[in-house]
Amino acid sequence: MGNIIFLLLVLISFAGLYKIFEKAGLPAWKALIPIYNFWLVGTIINRPKWWGLIMIVPGVNLILYGVYGFHLARAFKKRMNNDLIAAALMPYLYFAYLGFNKDIKFFGVSDIKSESSFIKNWADPIIFAVVAASIIRGFFFEAFTIPTSSLEKSLMVGDFLFVNKVCYGAKVPQTPMAFPFAHHTLPFTTGTQSYLEWLKLPYMRLPGYSKPKNGEIVVFNYPDGDTVTIGTQQYTSYYEMVRRFGYTNMNNPNFKVDLGGMSIKNGKKVGRPVDKREHYVKRCVGIAGDKLEIKDGELYINDKKQAMPEHAQHFYEVTTKSFPLHTIEADPQTGNQGYVMNAEFLDNFDIYVTEAYIKDLRQDTSVYLMNMPIDVAEKIKNTPGVIKVKKQIDPKGEYSSSIFPHNPKFPWNNDNFGPITLPKEGMTVSIDTNNLCIYEKMLSTYDNGIHQITTSGAQVLYDGKPITSYTFKQDYYWMMGDNRHNSADSRSWGVVPFDHVVGRPVFVWFSMKDPKNNPISGNSIVGSLTKNSKEGKFRWERFMCYVGQDGLVSWKIPVAIIALLGFGYNFWSKRKDKKKNKK
Repeated sequence: MGNIIFLLLVLISFAGLYKIFEKAGLPAWKALIPIYNFWLVGTIINRPKWWGLIMIVPGVNLILYGVYGFHLARAFKKRMNNDLIAAALMPYLYFAYLGFNKDIKFFGVSDIKSESSFIKNWADPIIFAVVAASIIRGFFFEAFTIPTSSLEKSLMVGDFLFVNKVCYGAKVPQTPMAFPFAHHTLPFTTGTQSYLEWLKLPYMRLPGYSKPKNGEIVVFNYPDGDTVTIGTQQYTSYYEMVRRFGYTNMNNPNFKVDLGGMSIKNGKKVGRPVDKREHYVKRCVGIAGDKLEIKDGELYINDKKQAMPEHAQHFYEVTTKSFPLHTIEADPQTGNQGYVMNAEFLDNFDIYVTEAYIKDLRQDTSVYLMNMPIDVAEKIKNTPGVIKVKKQIDPKGEYSSSIFPHNPKFPWNNDNFGPITLPKEGMTVSIDTNNLCIYEKMLSTYDNGIHQITTSGAQVLYDGKPITSYTFKQDYYWMMGDNRHNSADSRSWGVVPFDHVVGRPVFVWFSMKDPKNNPISGNSIVGSLTKNSKEGKFRWERFMCYVGQDGLVSWKIPVAIIALLGFGYNFWSKRKDKKKNKK
């Protein structure tokens, strides 16, 4: 319905432009040619014609409609504040008002003796800064912050980076009516939606020069995030809440759940379009058509064992004797004494306090669980007082309800999973009640719009019609974190459709520690300016680095050279201008 209303508004605006062109002395029929009509409007309002080319960009064109309305109102001498506001906020109807009202005549902008300093110095530059940034952000590069530790230590919590959207082909916004630079939530709010679904566009993407490959780090829209509960959206999906806690009526005002000490109340269940789902970043370990299996923590693609990422992390049991890695501290809220992990010891090895736990305290020995790379595990193994360091492996056949496809028929877990073959565009697979749990979400939601998948006895029904096979319409990928035991990835919620793929991280420009994870070295900002990466908050070695498949590559020297060349050219230009002025 929203699309129909928007189309009617556009048609009304074109009819208004038809009459406006007549009044302005332009061939009226040209007002009916999309894009070209706004190219010609530039001659009426004395603004660059190329503005019209930007009208092809969804979302940005909504902003420009208001800009054109504002300047057209001035060209027709409707320059009172109420007219200008109405023209900027309701340009579709205002075009018709200017064109069809016989008492309103065209004057142009030449009678405006001096351009308003506010418009010239502030309004126009700000608007076009927003327009330019929106185009760059939407179709080329977008700033992104690593929010979770799923790729630790390859991409770390606190890394600020740019995502290349050109590589896989930038997606055209499906919900273009949105607040600029906000993803799904308005700034400074916890749950206020930043977009309107009055206008929805079909899935489209521009041509790219590659597709996700095995081993590449990929940014994508979280597939399981098509439904979320406000208040838990940053931590888990609605489906995970149901699986973990059995809650379904989260709109109930009495709803309350405790997520590891974080209390969530009155969570409102909402659906999200693909382009407004959470951004996740993982490593693409399996591409469409691959056979994937995990055996005792080792990944196999097409029956070939894959090399573990250099910085991959796992949980290890660390057993110590007469060497406690915990301290006794008082809870700041209750004052009660309790055992906590030794933050200084963990910080020394860059192990997050949020990923280290006390497992067992005995009279002569203590057992701890720590999430760390193998090189750190080796260092701790050689620490005096440490008896044993053993990697945690979930045994084969041990069913985990948190692991896809969340069905006891497939007793899979984090370390022993599959085999599963990833669907490829054009691939046909057999469908029955035994394997439906693997493919149900793809058939009902991802592959070809929304469909109803049900069963009747031994039959699978697709929109009420029995099926025994299905041919897929797009490619699917398997995403996993390098943080193998602490990553909500495809093992938790399944495949990632290609229409959810956003881009590839290419450049880390800044990185700092989160004090929640590194309470010792990650606290002070000013004090860290003179400290190295181990002792201070800033990870200096991660500044200005290109993101390669095998890790970060420093670009500090090239960036410094470019900056110096730019500074030198600017200095030389100013000096040259001064000499000219003296003559």
